[in-house]
Amino acid sequence: MAKTREQFLTAEAVDPNQVRDAILASWWRSRRWNVAADRIDLPYQRDPDLDTPLSRSALPVLRHLREHLDGQPISIILTDPTGLVLTRMDAGRALDSHLDRVNLSPGFSYAEEYVGTNGIGTALEGGRAMHVFGHEHYAENLEDLACAGVPIHHPISGKTVGAVDLTCWRKDADPLLLILAKTTAGQIQQALLTDSGIRELELLQEYLRTCRRTSGIVFALNNDVVMMNDNARQVLDPAEQSILLAQAAETLASRTPTASVVVDLPSGVKARIYCRPVRGEGRLAGGVVHVKLSSPGARPRTETVTPPRMFLPGLVGSGALWLRGCHQVQSGYDAGEWLAVEGEPGVGKLAVVRAVHQHRRPGVHFAVLDAAGASRRGWLADARRELLDGAGALVIKHVDRLSSGRLRSLSRLLEEARAATPPPWVAVTLSQRHDGGEMAGLLRFFPSTVELPPLRHHVEDVQALVPFFLSRLVTGGKLVCSPEAMQLLVRSSWPGNTEQLFQVLRRIVQHRRSGAILPADLPPECRTVSRRLLSPLEAMERDAIVRSLIDWDGNKIKAAGSLGMSRATIYRKIHEYGIVTPTT
Repeated sequence: MAKTREQFLTAEAVDPNQVRDAILASWWRSRRWNVAADRIDLPYQRDPDLDTPLSRSALPVLRHLREHLDGQPISIILTDPTGLVLTRMDAGRALDSHLDRVNLSPGFSYAEEYVGTNGIGTALEGGRAMHVFGHEHYAENLEDLACAGVPIHHPISGKTVGAVDLTCWRKDADPLLLILAKTTAGQIQQALLTDSGIRELELLQEYLRTCRRTSGIVFALNNDVVMMNDNARQVLDPAEQSILLAQAAETLASRTPTASVVVDLPSGVKARIYCRPVRGEGRLAGGVVHVKLSSPGARPRTETVTPPRMFLPGLVGSGALWLRGCHQVQSGYDAGEWLAVEGEPGVGKLAVVRAVHQHRRPGVHFAVLDAAGASRRGWLADARRELLDGAGALVIKHVDRLSSGRLRSLSRLLEEARAATPPPWVAVTLSQRHDGGEMAGLLRFFPSTVELPPLRHHVEDVQALVPFFLSRLVTGGKLVCSPEAMQLLVRSSWPGNTEQLFQVLRRIVQHRRSGAILPADLPPECRTVSRRLLSPLEAMERDAIVRSLIDWDGNKIKAAGSLGMSRATIYRKIHEYGIVTPTT
């Protein structure tokens, strides 16, 4: 294992049979995060908060385990969901001293992005129990240790609330270490259920009573659960829901909750929220919130179609992540650098490259080859002709679908084309990053990779894309989108990205070619959430954070303020949801 790890760190070929799949995948993630393998350099947070439901439920379980281990050199560690170490119980002078040297101590984060493959971070990243033994650790400072980490899931919400980790010397490791960690995590989850069950029941009962008394906007919340009636989901968009939830949480947490608070929503509507604390067993169990809008049901209802802003010919959108990607493609094109454009299927990779070419060199030859059809006879001949005999620009899309043999052949053609005078400008598109193998050999011809964001990371652009696509599908502006239907479109996760949105509209115009698109015209996929590990509430919160970061050019402090979050909360959420933040 030590030899295999050394080969990986020196970018040599690694026999996958010599290392577990989960460990090899974690090594690749560690490399992409540029984790240092020869030192430990971790972020630190002074005095982590131990007055939380997790700590209150977990600490008695961990103390009981410590007593039963009877002085064995096994360290018991509790972390929050980001990998921040909350507490560590003594395991003997030698082991404790070593753990201090590698910063496996309260206040330091053992997230995988900071320390690489380890029991805590890798378990949280994968969402499942994980043991990491000796040289499987990415950082060499940890190779004398064996770790078993297990995520802790809240028994009611299912949300990951932390992790428990057992760490010992490598020489003392036992297969039972992981079983013991799993048992401990289960006991903590049972303690969480016992501690929160009565409070959750009180909250649910009060929420249902309020819903029966009013048909307006009602939601209930505590640290782990949010309940929201249909009216709240239909009238408020995700960003507005997030703002009101944050304001309600802040109001309920104050020592003297006010009877009502007025909140200005981004749409210009004023919302008055009435917060009623709910207590269970003498402690605050959360609260129920009733919301009244300044003009109930009055949302902006204009059907005037405003021509969308176009950064490049045929492209619309003003989201910061989207514009940054477009600018990066244009900069690479202007510099004459061959370019790799990466992104999920349907994000518009080819559209951006085509628009840049038409903007910079209109009328000059522009060719597209689809590598998905590379198995057909004559594909390599077409590639050779475009690369060696053609001029202008060539885009090879879906290059990550090429077989090993085709990759090698295309690499040889690119080598020849690069030496031509003048060489053509070449771009390739791919759906995911490939840092090793033969794909890495092909990508060496492309100095830069530009990543275009998925539509869910600039979802505010849906409001510009819909009229733009409708103008292409129906001439004369005869068909517009109603505010109610637009609200559903904006709230969709769009796993198929911009292409999925276009295809949805294309199907709609087959049965409605004039007037206004209503919610009833939308297909079922527009009323569902993406099939992801995140719950619908978490996806809503993630989208609201992404939009706020885009609005504030990546400034996390301002984004947190606009959402009513603390700075610590937005940093934790960004890590928890894997949000790629725009740079200022």
